[in-house]
Amino acid sequence: MDNVKYIGMDVHKETISIAVRNSSGKLLMECVIETKASTILQFFQGLNGNVQVTFEEGTWAAWLYDLLKPHVTELVVCNPRRNALLKEGSKSDRIDAKKLAELLRNGALSAVYHGENGLRMLKELSRSYLTISKDLGRVMNRLKALYRSWAIPCAGTQVYAPRHRSEWLSKIREAGVRRRAELYYQQLDALRFLRQQARKELLAEARKHSATKLLCQIPGIGSLRAAHLVGLMQTPHRFRTKRQLWTYSGLALETHDSAQYRYVQGQLQRSKKPQQLRG
Repeated sequence: MDNVKYIGMDVHKETISIAVRNSSGKLLMECVIETKASTILQFFQGLNGNVQVTFEEGTWAAWLYDLLKPHVTELVVCNPRRNALLKEGSKSDRIDAKKLAELLRNGALSAVYHGENGLRMLKELSRSYLTISKDLGRVMNRLKALYRSWAIPCAGTQVYAPRHRSEWLSKIREAGVRRRAELYYQQLDALRFLRQQARKELLAEARKHSATKLLCQIPGIGSLRAAHLVGLMQTPHRFRTKRQLWTYSGLALETHDSAQYRYVQGQLQRSKKPQQLRG
């Protein structure tokens, strides 16, 4: 146990603050190094024994995980929303690094899953498709909001169709507002093209993985949804129970209830109103 080193890393764009503790919690080392692959590897090559490392999930997490995984005994990318200790007391890069090392030593961190490199391409393509789809929805909402702001009814999807655009644009009398709508339409067309390209690449990459073929055999799951499941969930074995898997996948039932109790003739009674379920 004396050989175990618990390392907390507070990662930033240009520097990384590092704190090293031993199995008894004693602070062995503190330093600040450059956020550069060669510098980071040089630091870890100078350590011996059982090296356990943690840092918070963030912009640099995926790159740093792939860089350090082959060189350490255990690597935990922790969820910053669960690290209540970091929010207490004084805060600085050095203090955060020391607290992370202590939380790692106590086993008090909530880990964020980072999958295997073989699924990285599918994961990134899935994220790209979903991000573009969200952006497309935002532009569509902005278009309808623009028409509604000038009291122009725009129910349905005809307002987005290219063949009806001149008709819809002619309803806007103000030149500046009309030009704004034209720019939204250009953005809409560009995002539609990008989403189509992202969909093709996503499905092509998904065909390389046998798990997508198995998922497509389940009723209600098509090729696109199967690609998202494999890319984002990656493996069901990362979950401790089936309930955690269902919740992460959006398949679990959620109950929403309020005003569960009331007084009837001075007696407290539980309401018989059924709970509302949401999938």
